[in-house]
Amino acid sequence: MEDKDALAGQVVDNDHENNNETNELQGTMPSMETLLEEEGLGLDLPSAGETRTGVIASINDNEILVSVGAKSEGVISGRELDQLSDEERAELKVGTEIPVYVVTPEDKGGNVLLSYSRAREEMDWEMVEGLKAADETYDGEIGGFNKGGLIVPIGRLRGFVPASQVSIRRRAIATGDTPDKRWGDMVGEEIQVQVIEVDRERRRLILSERAALNETRESLKEQLLEELDVGDIREGRVTSLADFGAFVNIDGADGLVHLSELSWERINHPKEVLKIGQNIDVKVISIDQDKKRIGLSVRQLQRDPWIDKVEDMREGMLVEGTVTHLTKFGAFARIGDTDLEGLIHISELSENRIAHPKEVVKEGDVLTLRVIKIEEDRRRIGLSLRKVDSAAYTDLDWKLMSDEFTAEEDEFEAEESVETMETHLDEEEQEAVEELKAEVEEAETKEAEVEEADSEEAEAEEADSEEAEAEEAGSEETPSAEIEEEAESEVEDEPEAEDEESADEDDDDNEDDDEEEDDDEEDEDDDDEDEDEEEDDEKSD
Repeated sequence: MEDKDALAGQVVDNDHENNNETNELQGTMPSMETLLEEEGLGLDLPSAGETRTGVIASINDNEILVSVGAKSEGVISGRELDQLSDEERAELKVGTEIPVYVVTPEDKGGNVLLSYSRAREEMDWEMVEGLKAADETYDGEIGGFNKGGLIVPIGRLRGFVPASQVSIRRRAIATGDTPDKRWGDMVGEEIQVQVIEVDRERRRLILSERAALNETRESLKEQLLEELDVGDIREGRVTSLADFGAFVNIDGADGLVHLSELSWERINHPKEVLKIGQNIDVKVISIDQDKKRIGLSVRQLQRDPWIDKVEDMREGMLVEGTVTHLTKFGAFARIGDTDLEGLIHISELSENRIAHPKEVVKEGDVLTLRVIKIEEDRRRIGLSLRKVDSAAYTDLDWKLMSDEFTAEEDEFEAEESVETMETHLDEEEQEAVEELKAEVEEAETKEAEVEEADSEEAEAEEADSEEAEAEEAGSEETPSAEIEEEAESEVEDEPEAEDEESADEDDDDNEDDDEEEDDDEEDEDDDDEDEDEEEDDEKSD
């Protein structure tokens, strides 16, 4: 019994010791809840709207699991995968780091819902905000258009360039009644823009090509100013027109062609000679490094018509001028029938000192003036009234007169030679006409002879045919036909009888005359003999 009791006591002691050890272990080991809480405190749990970087854990057709440091892996739905391009899907591989946007930290199933597209879009918003903050430009491509302007994609964002912010060059070629006609051909073209407005909440991104070009133009102008020299000739494009001149873009920088440098002729507005978008050659006439201004000229590349007008004019020659208007320092006169004007300085109006030109001349006066100065570079002609009869120009006047006389003589000789040539030509032409007439007459004569021969031959043939017909018809004539022939022969014989009677009467008269004029018988006999001879000649003919 004692042994049993002792054994029982030992078991109880052992159980007590085991309980004590268990209690000690339970006191030193944390509970499961404690472990979970401690583990949760060490995790970086995601929050909604956050963008973070994750690692792709697995990929299947329905979803992509991404480890983002949460208690469980995040899920990118298969619907979003379908929206990705083939190139983007090919870049997604297990182990690859990708940006993800936390849509929901934990759904009903305890999953973290993620979005790859939203993450990239958020990154694009951050990029454009950075571009705006730094005033930097973006080189992109025109992806589309609407009625208000152009669409330029920046990453997954669609930036809008209003028509007012499109460059002048593009607007110059944007013609048409519809957006498609204005902007359609520009799709696919490269464009440089600057971010001028960003609004994430409204998903609004406004861009400007003009702002980007202005930024670029400043740097280009600085570079161009260093390269340009006065006198250089460059090709440029007209970008805008103003009342005072035209702006021409040269290698990205604008220069001004003042109204007075557009043409040698007087114009009221640049649009009379230029249009926006036109390519022209210009000459650099001034460079202002401090104000960064470039002065250009178009007319200096053209020949000055004024030089052609004064080409035949020489200093010292006399001209006719009409006074057009008066000033305190002199009078202006229009030379001849041209539009050239020269100045008669007040000192050249009279030998005597005068206070005003009106003391000598008035507007509308036609005067003989002497050319005393021609300044081609300043396009000025100096005239003089008081030096018209100056002895200093006597030799020159004689020379000019002789030259003029020689010229007139040469002109007269030239006219005479022309007239002589024309006379020779007239004579040759007359001879040719006469020869032609002779040929025509000869041809007509030959033709008449041929026709006459043909007609005689035809008449002979006709006579032969009539005789043949008469012979055939002779044997068949009736008594009535014979009577008709006799009647016709009697009618034909009556005139012969009348002729015989008149001949007898003449003979009686002649006998009476012979008796009365015996003295003239011999003469009459001679006359009768002559008449008989003439009659014989006529008969023989």
